[in-house]
Amino acid sequence: MQQRMVGRSGLSVSRLGLGTMTWGRDTDEHEARDQLIAFAEAGGTLLDTAAGYGDGASESLIGSLLGDVVRRDEVVLATKAGVSRRGGERHVDTSRGALLRALDGSLRRLGVDHVDLWQVHVWSDAAPLEETLAALDTAVASGRVAYAGISNYTGWQSAQAVTWQRAWPGRAPLVSTQVEYSLLSRDVEFEVVPAAQALGLGIFPWSPLGRGVLTGKYRTGTPSDSAGATPHFADRVGSYLDDRGRRVVEAVVRAGEGLGWSPLEVALVWVRDRPGVTAPLLGARTAAQLHDALGVEELALPPEIVAALDDVSAD
Repeated sequence: MQQRMVGRSGLSVSRLGLGTMTWGRDTDEHEARDQLIAFAEAGGTLLDTAAGYGDGASESLIGSLLGDVVRRDEVVLATKAGVSRRGGERHVDTSRGALLRALDGSLRRLGVDHVDLWQVHVWSDAAPLEETLAALDTAVASGRVAYAGISNYTGWQSAQAVTWQRAWPGRAPLVSTQVEYSLLSRDVEFEVVPAAQALGLGIFPWSPLGRGVLTGKYRTGTPSDSAGATPHFADRVGSYLDDRGRRVVEAVVRAGEGLGWSPLEVALVWVRDRPGVTAPLLGARTAAQLHDALGVEELALPPEIVAALDDVSAD
């Protein structure tokens, strides 16, 4: 698999990343093992998780596989902090103390002494930005983190954070931003993508397949074994099953038929090769699904197909 540099940093990752949000919850140890094996064998290196994924279950599962399925130095280990679950409720805390405590917990669960990329999971007005960013400085200076990034920031929030870090000598530079981005979610192109390109941030799209909708599997209903059939994903998937979503999916299907590709391949290659994108994060439920996605390495969309997909998904 080809490697790409993360923004204007010296960090290199595979141009597809493996997302693990469902690991330890919907994806058990056996499926996770099979996915990691397939990903590593395809040349994938970027492994993305978060302290808030399954109350740490994702990180714990990854920690049990590191050193067994893959060596620690064979993966670029990325995690996030700032979001947790308390009593089933989502809790956001991006204060310096909370972030550093979360980092220490992540390192324990992962069984490592450092992570390659540590990201603030979300923006929060409850903590001063300078305090949030100070946690990144401390983490990098202590050797617990190699590179720092942000996640789910708007364009102006990204610009403010990067500018703050650059204004003071010795602060940890931001190298990446993680945002939802797909043919069904293109709002980031108005501000976030231009900001990231101008600021030198690599972009990691999450849900590059439109929460699974762009695979075409919801065209005739919700399969019982799909994410849309689970309580915690039903509403998220359902938000894309509207008239616009159906138009975009049909365009993706038609493009695939003309090229001899699957809808998944069309949608994934489209976002992988967008300006500023470093690596889409694949969140497969099974190793079979992941295997299908990993087959796009040699594929490239013809310019006329890209233009047609841009047009149908623009509104």
